[in-house]
Amino acid sequence: MFRHLPSSPLSPSSTLQRERESPRCSFKARGSQTTRSEKQSSGRRRSEEMSKSGGRDWMQIYSIYGTDEWQTIGFLFFHAFVFIISSLLLLLYFSPFLSFLHSLLPSLPTPFLRFAAGFSGSVLALSALCLLFAAANIMYSSVPLRWIMAQRMISTVPDWSAVRTALDVGCGRGILLNAVALQLKKQGSSGRVVGLDCRREIAVAALRRAGAEGVQEYVTCREGDARRLPFPDGYFDVVVSSIHLSGIGRRPGDSPAAAAAERGRGLGEMIRVLKPGGVGVVWDLIFVPEFTQRLKEMMMEEVRVSERVTAYMVNSHMVSFRKPMDEFLNGAAPPLDWRANIC
Repeated sequence: MFRHLPSSPLSPSSTLQRERESPRCSFKARGSQTTRSEKQSSGRRRSEEMSKSGGRDWMQIYSIYGTDEWQTIGFLFFHAFVFIISSLLLLLYFSPFLSFLHSLLPSLPTPFLRFAAGFSGSVLALSALCLLFAAANIMYSSVPLRWIMAQRMISTVPDWSAVRTALDVGCGRGILLNAVALQLKKQGSSGRVVGLDCRREIAVAALRRAGAEGVQEYVTCREGDARRLPFPDGYFDVVVSSIHLSGIGRRPGDSPAAAAAERGRGLGEMIRVLKPGGVGVVWDLIFVPEFTQRLKEMMMEEVRVSERVTAYMVNSHMVSFRKPMDEFLNGAAPPLDWRANIC
C-alpha cells in the first residue's frame, strides 16, 4: 500500500526515513550494484559451507567423536602400504625379477614371463588403490556420514518444538544422540533425549561427549537391551536408531529366521515406547526392506523410505514412520528421573 504524500520538498532526514520504511526498494537498489568481487566472495563462502555439515568442521567432529573402526582402517592402510611398496619394487627391479622367474621356470617363454610379471605388478597397484579407497570410505562413513545422516533423520521430524522426550536406541558414540540434543537446544526446548546402549561404558562415553558438545543438560544415558526397552508404553515423542537394529540377534549358530525375529522384537519395542502420533526413524545398512514390511504389517502410518546412501561400501536407506493415534494410550506416563544422567 502506498500513501499520497504532499508535494513539498523532502529534507535528507525525511528521505532517510522513507528509505527505512521501504526496505524492498532499497534492497533492489543495493542489489543492482553487486560487483563481481562480491559474487566471487559469496561463491567462496558457499563452497566453504558445503565442505561442512550443519556448520561443523569435519576435524572438529573427529576430535569429539573419533571412530570405532581404527582396527579395520589400520588393517587396510597397512596392506595397502605393503602392496604399494611391492609394486614399486617390482617396477624398479623388473629385469632382475624377470631373470629370477626365468631361472625358476626355464621352460616357459620369456614373453609369457614378462607378461606375468607386469600383470602381477598391475594387480598389486590396483589392490593398493582399492584398499586405500575402502579405508577412506570407512573413515568417511564412521563419522562425517553419520553426522550427515543424523541431520537427515532429524529433518524427518516435522515439529521439534513440540518434542518433549526422545530416545536414541543404540546411541554408541553419541553422534545421533547429540545431534538430537543440539536440535532441542536450538528450538529452546526443555525436552530431553535418552541414549540407550547395551554397554554401560559406551553410555558413559556418549554422555561425556554430550558435555563436550555443550548439551549435557539435554541428555541422559542408560544401559539396556533394545529388545527389552526399560521405558513405559507410549512415553517418547520421537524414537530414532542408527545402524543398531541390524546387529540384534547376531549370535553364532542362530538361524536367519531367529535373527529376523530378534530384529522384529527390537522394532516392536521402539513402537511400544513411542507415543501415539509420535515419529520413528531408523537408518540401517541392510534390513530396511524388512523393517518397512514389518512397519506396514503393524499398521504404521506415513512409512517412507529415503533414497539410497552409500555407507561402508553398501547401499543404506532410512525409513521413517508415524505411530497411529490410539485413544486407549493417551494416559499420562510416569516421568523419568532426569536428575541422574546415568541410571
